[in-house]
Amino acid sequence: MLNLKIKQRHHLKKKKLKELKRDLGDYSEIIPSKANIELLEVDPNPFVLVNGDPYVIIIEGKTFPTLKAALKNDICGKKVVVDIGAVKFVTNGADIMSPGIVATNDNVKPNDVVVIVEEIHKKPLAIGIAEIPGEEMVQNNSGKAIKNIHYIGDDIWNLEI
Repeated sequence: MLNLKIKQRHHLKKKKLKELKRDLGDYSEIIPSKANIELLEVDPNPFVLVNGDPYVIIIEGKTFPTLKAALKNDICGKKVVVDIGAVKFVTNGADIMSPGIVATNDNVKPNDVVVIVEEIHKKPLAIGIAEIPGEEMVQNNSGKAIKNIHYIGDDIWNLEI
């Protein structure tokens, strides 16, 4: 379990909430209109709590949905599907390699935030940043395709507030 020293915890003003939703882009639907939204300032990365649950993490100024948000909300953003053989590696924090990818959204571009799901149940395993276009991820037989930034079992996943 992640042990955090909370520096500050406060509700987000409407202007900041609007900026947050804009920064989330395709994933902005994880923040409902009538939710209790708070910013939790901790080291090393601040979180945005939605009704008390960590739904957004801010890493180096960039906003990412958490896996808890992806599981509780059917996220419609960009997804990458990995085969069963890749699941063990992804959930241990490994970056996602092209040979393990079986499908992607057509519009995945480098630097896009993507949700990595397994092929049978389509359950989220990780959140990552695409390093190559989606079509190349599926076609390539070697090389890294996605940088893994948050996965099931990491400190963010185990965060309890």
